[in-house]
Amino acid sequence: MTGKPEPEAPRPLTPVELELMQIVWRLGEVSVADVLAALPAERALAYTSVSTVLRILEQKGVVKSRKQGRGHLYSAVLPRDTYEAQSLRHLVDTVFAGTPSALVARLVEAVPLPPEEVERIRKLLQSKGGKP
Repeated sequence: MTGKPEPEAPRPLTPVELELMQIVWRLGEVSVADVLAALPAERALAYTSVSTVLRILEQKGVVKSRKQGRGHLYSAVLPRDTYEAQSLRHLVDTVFAGTPSALVARLVEAVPLPPEEVERIRKLLQSKGGKP
């Protein structure tokens, strides 16, 4: 642990920003061409669009870049787990009136959960101090 606070996303990422961040998180250090190659074939984004979104993410402090040749390589500054936690807190606060149990109730009602997922959730709750 370096003692530096983890970076925070200034606000939730847009759908396109999040789509590109998923690639950055998965691949590590990437060029614009790497991101384009990792996009699904049916996802037609221009090189300039990907480059612009990566620069916006850099301005937001979510990624950093380093010069390589004529281009740049981008890597995540904001860890995926930090973003997930921030997003969930934002969702609980804004959609579920600050009540985490409301989010869990909706999840259980709205998403098909196979028995192994129910058991995994039960174990997670027990590890947080919940009773069986």
